[in-house]
Amino acid sequence: MSPTTARRVRPVVAVVALVLAVAVIPVVVAGLRSPDRRLDPTDSSLAGSQALAEVLGRHGVTVQRLDDPDAVPRDDLQDTLLLVSDPLSLAPDDARSLAALPVDRLVVGADVAGHLVGRATVSGSAVPRSREPGCDLDAADRAGSAYLGGVTFSTGNGVTGCYRSDGAATMVRFEQGGRTVTVVGDGTFMTNQRVDEDGNAALAVNLAGSQPRLLWLVRAAEQRAAGAGGASLSELVPTRVFWVVAQLAVAVVLVALWRGRRLGPVVTERLPVVVRAAETVEGRGRLYRSRRARDRAALALRSASSDRLSRLLGLSSAASAEATVSAVVGRVGGDAAAVHALLYGAPPTDDDGLVRLADGLDALEREVHDS
Repeated sequence: MSPTTARRVRPVVAVVALVLAVAVIPVVVAGLRSPDRRLDPTDSSLAGSQALAEVLGRHGVTVQRLDDPDAVPRDDLQDTLLLVSDPLSLAPDDARSLAALPVDRLVVGADVAGHLVGRATVSGSAVPRSREPGCDLDAADRAGSAYLGGVTFSTGNGVTGCYRSDGAATMVRFEQGGRTVTVVGDGTFMTNQRVDEDGNAALAVNLAGSQPRLLWLVRAAEQRAAGAGGASLSELVPTRVFWVVAQLAVAVVLVALWRGRRLGPVVTERLPVVVRAAETVEGRGRLYRSRRARDRAALALRSASSDRLSRLLGLSSAASAEATVSAVVGRVGGDAAAVHALLYGAPPTDDDGLVRLADGLDALEREVHDS
């Protein structure tokens, strides 16, 4: 292939690769995306509620996550609150069975059949935003403003409404059959994304932590995500895409075999520059001198000399200063204080002192070596 032809082919190949990337990558990302686990007490994503579950645990509330209505216990329900995070996806029989349980319940949203929400009548919808309680309900009044909206409910007949939008309440509470039923139109204030804003955390803890034990039902959200993601990646990608990718792969292999360079024998080459050790030492010395780093230069000299003396004296590299000085004095004699000052004393204050230090270290090493 001539250079002219190659220049003409490159833009075409680039465009084809870009088209394939734009067509295939979104499908791959959609297939790999994890299912929606909204209001799941074990999910740490923005849509989950792990932060709220941990706060409830610190307040002494036992949070029990359930993924099936049949798993909800039917006995020993004293001091228990049932939280249903998505009643819309429950079957009517399951909703009716849960509504009959002798427990207080907190319902997020409204179910179509109305079994779980009881006397709460859906009146419309409202955009979720920060709202003031506007009611005499203690749990809401102590929390203050909160991020609520979604489904709205009409009040009356013993139903207390809070966080209103155009006269309709986005949260209601009432008594039914000796049980307290609380219904909120949207549970965004309970998610990890919003729980630390306004009074969301306080409201969520006041509602979900009203009893020592919390049964948290998340089955509906997981089932809906599984139903939406039932198609496999191979089913989502058109068949012709696989044929195009296969043909491009074959073409790339053939071009690689045609134009690929053949590897010859290994060729050894001489290094372009040989630097003598003395030049390296002199260069470092000039660098120390330009920065007036006498302390670092002295430390380097003493450290190297101490290592060499340790080997000559049969000491370990971790030997202490006292052990090194004692071994030197024991080998060559002399004043221990002078030897200690030479090996571990204060750094010199001028260049002449640094030269004297180097000479003294050399002389000491020669004495130990010759002894």
